[in-house]
Amino acid sequence: MAGMDTTTNRRRFLFTSGAALAGAGAGWALPGQRRDSAAAAAPPPGAAPAPPPARPGSGRAAPYGATTLETTARLAGGSGYRRIVSGPGWPVVVRPELAAARPGRQDRRTALACFVQLTDLHVADVQSPLRTEFLRARSAGSWRAQEALSVAGSVSLVEQVNALDGGPHTGRPPAFVMSTGDNIDNHSAMELEWFLTLMSGGRITPNTGDPLSYEGVQDSGLALYWHPERALRDQDKRRGLPQIPGYLDAALRPVVSPGLRIPWYSTPGNHDDLPGGCLAPGDPVLRDYVTGTRKLFSVPDTDVAALARVLNTGGDPKSTVLKEILRRNAAGARTVTPDERRRMFTPHEYLRAHLDPAFAGAGPVGHGYGEDHLDGERMYYSFPVADGVIGISIDTTYRSGHYEGSLGSDQFSWLERTLAAHSARHYDADGRLVRNAGADDAHILVFSHHHSPSMTRRPDAGRTEERRHDGEELIALLGRFPNVVAWINGHSHINRVTPHAHPTAARSFWEVNTASHVDYPHHARLLELVDNHDGTLSLFGTLIESAAPHHTDIGDLSAVGLASLYRELSYNAPGLAARMTGGVHEAMAGGAGDRNVELVVRRP
Repeated sequence: MAGMDTTTNRRRFLFTSGAALAGAGAGWALPGQRRDSAAAAAPPPGAAPAPPPARPGSGRAAPYGATTLETTARLAGGSGYRRIVSGPGWPVVVRPELAAARPGRQDRRTALACFVQLTDLHVADVQSPLRTEFLRARSAGSWRAQEALSVAGSVSLVEQVNALDGGPHTGRPPAFVMSTGDNIDNHSAMELEWFLTLMSGGRITPNTGDPLSYEGVQDSGLALYWHPERALRDQDKRRGLPQIPGYLDAALRPVVSPGLRIPWYSTPGNHDDLPGGCLAPGDPVLRDYVTGTRKLFSVPDTDVAALARVLNTGGDPKSTVLKEILRRNAAGARTVTPDERRRMFTPHEYLRAHLDPAFAGAGPVGHGYGEDHLDGERMYYSFPVADGVIGISIDTTYRSGHYEGSLGSDQFSWLERTLAAHSARHYDADGRLVRNAGADDAHILVFSHHHSPSMTRRPDAGRTEERRHDGEELIALLGRFPNVVAWINGHSHINRVTPHAHPTAARSFWEVNTASHVDYPHHARLLELVDNHDGTLSLFGTLIESAAPHHTDIGDLSAVGLASLYRELSYNAPGLAARMTGGVHEAMAGGAGDRNVELVVRRP
């Protein structure tokens, strides 16, 4: 698949890094701070004209309530630290590879479903002892300057979903949100509570350890990390990142999420199931370390290289190398405040937390999971998307410690049975047509965290007796069911849309891979399914940004101001700004055919 090398390399440092800290609300300002100054500030010289307010009477400019059809965040010209400005929207690209886009379909079509996909929020406790920020000594992208603002950025995304009146192609309001994994960053009970509060509504204090002081790497005195409040000439300030007095205090202050006003569903990712997205989740040494009193800010280069090597290959499912590094460098670790809330959780606790009535929000209770899931570790389910449309959420994570994905045989068989139950006809593994007169023939949408290139047949060290199935096998299975419309996923932090064509034209579907909301380009996706009444369906995918203003006022430390800064810092990641051309970095934002699209597929 095109771009696979870029995706793989990107994952090799993303899985070790922290994430986001969700919390930019609907114009709230903390006491003594400015409110909405970022929206009112004049753009820098050479910036595109400011777009009009997205919703009359809202008092807030686009992108609030807008999509990337109308406006997009762009980097201003220049060198060093570059500012964000509002740019023109992206057009819709029609993708006819799987079915002809027949003239006049826009006058015939009827809406079937409208919903939003969020993915890779990486809500993070940036002070956790188990984070491996020191890997930045080998790769600058292994730690993110913006990640302490993830609660600010994610609340702004929730606010944006709430502001969407209707899909741009159907006018139908979104019926639900699906979050396709890596909802949190480090498999922490505290992060899980923040994510569930973010989605369902309530107050979040994105701080652990000492309630009165920050104890992470950004006040360590090490030039390896950006120190926003110190005059230290660290490696990020040498790239132009600013000094911002009060930044760390603001990043750790309480924020209030309005919660989604529509139902939402949850799909697990490797960072939800595994510490750091790739470490052994039940290991007693790591379990004690994450809630304890010691934290490593730096280690010798030989240790950095050794850990990076095993994380890249997945050859250390028991995290032996990391545990040895923690032991060998214990004398150089710094003292931090212990916090039991950082504890790892079991699959049962993960499911129970979703079923907690305190996090019901707009529903449904359990967000896809039911009481029957508590009798084991099953994190997959089906649910009604709309009349005649079924969603299937699958769990592609390795439970034993690896960032890649796969499906075990039990789940693979369940998926085949579930697909068959909603298909009046399909093909067996030998290509023979099978008819099922009792099935409720539905259009099927499949959701997962991992995308097809990141799924392997690697044995799961925690379930060695179970055969694993990779992305190609899953593509082959889905292709046996003509009523599968799309497989929607994340993990790659890249926008990419891939047609999966089969020898029989009726046996084809789209894979829709959406970028993250912790790294550039900070996107989510609004999806609309329509019947063109000409033997085809169209799935429209429209990218959305958070509600935070494009222009950033560095002095605005309100929740909204921090959400804008969150975006701008991510656009200035090491090496990224220099590689952008025309405001679009193709490898992550995707080409025109990966962003705002109409995906045509034959109706079975």
